[in-house]
Amino acid sequence: MAITKTDFINYTRCRRYAALDEVHKEKLDADISYQDYKKQEEQDIVKELISGMFSEDEEVDLTKKENKQLNAMLPFYKIVELEAGRIAGKYFPGTLVYAESTHNQESFEFSQNGVKYICYVDIYNENNDEVNIIEVKATTSSKFWGLQSNHKKQDKYPIFYFDKARNTYILKEEIGGYPLEEEMPIENYQKQREKLFDRYSNVGGYVYDLAIQRFILEGEYREANNADKLKNVHYYLAILNHNYVFDGKYENKKAIYDPDENDNELIVFIDLTKITEEYQIRLKEIAQKLEHDLFTLDASVCKMGKWCDRKGYKECPYFSTICGKKIPLYNSSLNYLHNGFGFTTPTGEKIKGLDLINEGYIDMLDIPEDWIKHRVHEIQRECYAFDKEYIDTEKIAAGLKCLEYPIYHLDFETMPCPVPRFRGEKPYIQSPFEFSLHIEREPGVCDKEKDNYIFLAKTFDNDEREELVKMLVKYIDGDKGTLFAQNVAFEKGRIKELAGIFPEYKEPLMKMYNRGFDLMWLVNTKKDMYEELGFDKERASLPNFYNHHLSGSFSIKKTLPVFSDLSYKDLTVKNGTEAIVAYATYNQMTKEEFNLYYEALRIYCQQDTWAMVVILEALRKLCKENVKKTVLS
Repeated sequence: MAITKTDFINYTRCRRYAALDEVHKEKLDADISYQDYKKQEEQDIVKELISGMFSEDEEVDLTKKENKQLNAMLPFYKIVELEAGRIAGKYFPGTLVYAESTHNQESFEFSQNGVKYICYVDIYNENNDEVNIIEVKATTSSKFWGLQSNHKKQDKYPIFYFDKARNTYILKEEIGGYPLEEEMPIENYQKQREKLFDRYSNVGGYVYDLAIQRFILEGEYREANNADKLKNVHYYLAILNHNYVFDGKYENKKAIYDPDENDNELIVFIDLTKITEEYQIRLKEIAQKLEHDLFTLDASVCKMGKWCDRKGYKECPYFSTICGKKIPLYNSSLNYLHNGFGFTTPTGEKIKGLDLINEGYIDMLDIPEDWIKHRVHEIQRECYAFDKEYIDTEKIAAGLKCLEYPIYHLDFETMPCPVPRFRGEKPYIQSPFEFSLHIEREPGVCDKEKDNYIFLAKTFDNDEREELVKMLVKYIDGDKGTLFAQNVAFEKGRIKELAGIFPEYKEPLMKMYNRGFDLMWLVNTKKDMYEELGFDKERASLPNFYNHHLSGSFSIKKTLPVFSDLSYKDLTVKNGTEAIVAYATYNQMTKEEFNLYYEALRIYCQQDTWAMVVILEALRKLCKENVKKTVLS
């Protein structure tokens, strides 16, 4: 195995990775085929695509159903690759080599200090003496456009300028005479710009990837004594345009991604030539350390940190099994609520995240008592230490009084496809393909089967969203009642999107939208609401209920077992990721498989809304059983 781009990224996480990966000299000398290289990259691509489709509280292991996920998601990435190549041909004249002609795929390699580095290029463009290296990523331009700042109390501006004629984002510093200081202080611009060099940030990982490609290409050129050609090589990312709206045009069942009505292309480019050039000094140092680690193979314990990507899609494969094995699954020091800023020691030192584990603060009770400054952390600690529950029945009762009947318990299942599939959709829009609705007409009056209404698309390729909308409008009366959901902002977001796509249903849909109420406002809290109800600021900010089994999370998968014996364990479809995979693989199923998974999807979505009915009834009982205002029993 030569050191590929993916290897480079992994082996430079920490000193220990190479040793745990059992790298041997013969592997470093071996070649790697394009097919093996792409297979290696595709695993990461699929994990990245899947990662945005579920919350970390679902605790889904991305490796368990890797083949199914690969089959389900990879075709969409292939479309992104092909569209990037097609659109690149409109803006980069000359010869183009990209995914459609993989047998001609351009590659670069060089050897240094006994290590062979190799990479393949997604899109290689040559025009006269100019070479353009274009790396395709299935992310959206919103992450780069979101690098913004401003002068105090003024509008924010992005650090990139979009050149419509070139369909390319360019750093504003590269545009001669651009009035940058009128938009933001230079130091603010630099602070946002520096995020491009943070390989662990939302945008920095993509830049790091491209910079490694440049490192390898330049290594080959210098090895071949062609360094004089380097000044004519430019480096770009090709990513999805967050402003693109699909018009729904198909030919022979294939989506045609023409420019939209505002002349937006599906794919845009980001010119990172200057940034990747600056990166090379850092990469030379990183490569030296990499080479040292490859030949030293020191597997001794080292510190954990953001490079481990705990619970992220790039989580180190050795984290849960080796390095982080000592971290408890429940009630570790990492499970304190709202604790992104960590704890302050008596000496004023801040300590947070995996540094707590590095310093030996592993269990929740390992945190010294004099570090605990917030009442919510005291509550968690007491519940865990003494196996008690915290219940603020007065707040729960006040929240319950805000509910208007009937209550519409609603849950959507959605497909956040990288490329839009239907009219009016953008890249990664959460496109609904199923909903479950339980209607609770009076407190506690709801039958699991009789009062349940489910819509589930019967096909993957056909647009059934209008039928979904019609059924929503039929069963939810927007003039009365409460739209009720776990994380109601998600359901409201889908309703608002549907109202924009289907304007003829806008009025009833927006009436639903305006009646939203979140289950978590009753179990956890909603500070502003409870302050309006007369509670003081501290009490309004505290959870209404806490049990140590929640382990710092109020997800429905954690709250449901606390309030009932309902479980997802025996379901065929157990979580949102499996629901997406099942729906996305409709066309690959036999008739028998389709019938099995169609029913499994119905049962799973029904469970989500029935769980809300059950939890709401349990909260009512808590209020009846506990007469004190606040109980730690």
